[in-house]
Amino acid sequence: ENETPEYVVIANRTSEHADTLKDLAALQFDGPVLVEKPLANTPLSLPAQLSEKTFVAYNFRFHPLLNDLRNRLEGKEIVSVDGYAGEFLPHWRPERDYRETYSAYREQGGGVLRDLSHELDYLNWLLGGWSQGAALGGQFSQLQVDSDDVFILLLETEQCPAVTLHLNYLDRGPHRAIRVNTTDHTLEANFTDETLSVDGALISEYELERDATYRAEHEAILNEEYDRLCTAEEALDVMDLIEAAGKSATNHTF
Repeated sequence: ENETPEYVVIANRTSEHADTLKDLAALQFDGPVLVEKPLANTPLSLPAQLSEKTFVAYNFRFHPLLNDLRNRLEGKEIVSVDGYAGEFLPHWRPERDYRETYSAYREQGGGVLRDLSHELDYLNWLLGGWSQGAALGGQFSQLQVDSDDVFILLLETEQCPAVTLHLNYLDRGPHRAIRVNTTDHTLEANFTDETLSVDGALISEYELERDATYRAEHEAILNEEYDRLCTAEEALDVMDLIEAAGKSATNHTF
């Protein structure tokens, strides 16, 4: 009511995203919106005037390593994919007690399945979207959280018949990578070391400044270059995958 912003970033708790979007719509805001991932912690319908210019901050889409991998996979027959992302939650924000962060509480949108949903988005982006899957997951460790700290997904996607993804809050030595087997080669993008290997041979190394992908994401929105951004529709598909994985793990359905 007191300002006339051209661009809005929503970066409060995941559980508050939906109400903030409703508030923006009530104030007749119709500019671009970037919502911190995931879009929300429960399914929602976006207000009409926001839907076309609402994006979700899956900034891995702006990582040169992931783009290098994506370009190399274009037109290739992909046989299997294995993704992995793990990091010890108490080390994420060393200046804060992890038990006081939203990550520790399911009702606030925490849990490894949502926190590390970058992997869900980029697998959809690389492989044409998921079609079916199953999952195991929950709160299995001694961490003092009530949110899920381990999840393992098995997926079928449009471009790959067999995809696995392991997510956890437990790795004392952080590790984030994706390995892809095509009919011709094995490619591995290691986001921890920022390297790309093909058939075990190092092909590319990157020295990426910490905020580079965030800056590139904001610049794309400000320059109205929307092609690489995660749209609201794509983010809703990630949410559907999160919901499906959660139900599979709870009901032990495969």
